Formats: sequence, C-alpha cells, structure tokens
Amino acid sequence: MSRIRAFFFDQDGVIIDTERDGHRVAFNRTFAEFNLPVEWDVAEYHQLLQVGGGKERMRHYWQTHGLGVEIPAAEVPELIQRLHRRKTDVFIELIESGTLPLRPGVRRIMEEAVAEGLRLGICTTANERAARAIAGGLLAGIPFDFILAGDVVRAKKPDPEIYRLALQKSGLQPDQAVVFEDSQIGVAAAKGAGLHVVATTNPYTEHEDLSRADLIVNCLGDPGGPAAELRPGSAHVKLTDGCLHARELCDWFHNENIS
Repeated sequence: MSRIRAFFFDQDGVIIDTERDGHRVAFNRTFAEFNLPVEWDVAEYHQLLQVGGGKERMRHYWQTHGLGVEIPAAEVPELIQRLHRRKTDVFIELIESGTLPLRPGVRRIMEEAVAEGLRLGICTTANERAARAIAGGLLAGIPFDFILAGDVVRAKKPDPEIYRLALQKSGLQPDQAVVFEDSQIGVAAAKGAGLHVVATTNPYTEHEDLSRADLIVNCLGDPGGPAAELRPGSAHVKLTDGCLHARELCDWFHNENIS
C-alpha cells in the first residue's frame, strides 16, 4: 500500500467557517444592493448548501422561488453572473477585514504536512478569486501545489470531477492522498474519486450523514486551544495533545490499509 503523499483541502467550512457568516452574509448584502427582496436566513441557507457552487445556488433558488421581482428568463444568466461577481467582492472584503479566522488546526496541520514532504492542494467550488485571497492572505507562506476552484470543472460536488482533476495534476493514485471535507456532498465527491477522507464538522454539517468519511472530527485541534474530538463510532486514530497531526494521520491511513 502506498504512503500518503498529499493532503487536499476543501475551503468553505474546512479552512474557514465561511458559510453562515461569510457567504450567506455576502449573498444577502448583494441582493440588497441589487434591490432584490431576497434574504437567506441561517436555516434556509443550510438547505441551499446542498447545491454546490454559488451561481448554481442562485439559479436553483430562482427556479424554485423566484427572485422577488419579474425578470425575463433570458436575462437571468447575465444577472446571476453580475450578482456573483459583486457577492465575491463583498466576501473578499469580509475575509480581508479579519472577521473570518481560520478553523482550529488548519495552518498547523498544513505546516506539519509540508515538513513531512507532503504536497498540498485546495479543491473548492468557491470562486477562484476568493480561494486565492484566502490562500494568499490567511494562509500566506503555505506552499500550495495547486488551487482548483470555481468553474475549473463542469460538474460541481458531489460529482468527483474536481478530485479526479487534483489526482491528475498531482500525478498521484487515489490511495496516496487524504481529503479534508466538511459536508455530505464533499465527502461523496472525494469518495467518488477513491480518496481517503477526514471530515471536520461545523455547525452547518454536524448533523449531516458523513459516515462515508474514514474519520470524523469536530475540528483538527490546536495545542492550548480547541481540541479535536472523534465522533462516536468513527474509526480510532491517535489524537496527541488534542490534535490530529499530519504524521500520525499518514501513519494511520498507511497501517489501516495494509492490515
């Protein structure tokens, strides 16, 4: 069985808790700027998260609820593009303001992975500008091999296309990489590509069925900070000092798959 050679990270909900107080807020501010009587509350946005991709999310909402005003169908695609561009601007402003910090243990485990010689990639349905703003800002100094984001693939998660592209870019086999995801559709995408998966839950996804993931934790953990806790029933892996560490994680996947 091959050793682990890379970690691939989803962005929203994994690297940063962006959904509830980031993307949702940015969408609502954008709707208001465009004089659209649409406001997504926390519960409704949770349901919309089952649709991968921001433009796809708005298109789904228009098809099922409308946008509160009469808009000719032929004009909707261009309007959604404009809404999404402005929403991305607002979201990046939120990132740059420092109101959306990294989740516990994210930078630590990335730095550990680099020290172990592992390759790093980001695989997200989020807009590429937003992904690069996070990678170049809060994650400045982390040497990512690639950032796959937005419309780089035609089919969004839960389709496995983005993770198959990650394997193609890295030249690795599925058993050589670990994916960090937070949602049911993200886990399905990674597993569909045959990858190992660690699910890190957040308030939006803690009650989703993440049972296809190999490990499920509340967070990755930081020494002296929030501790990682395995979900009951999840496979057992050593959590030294309340943290999930890169070397121990690689060893666990290697040993688990040769036993």
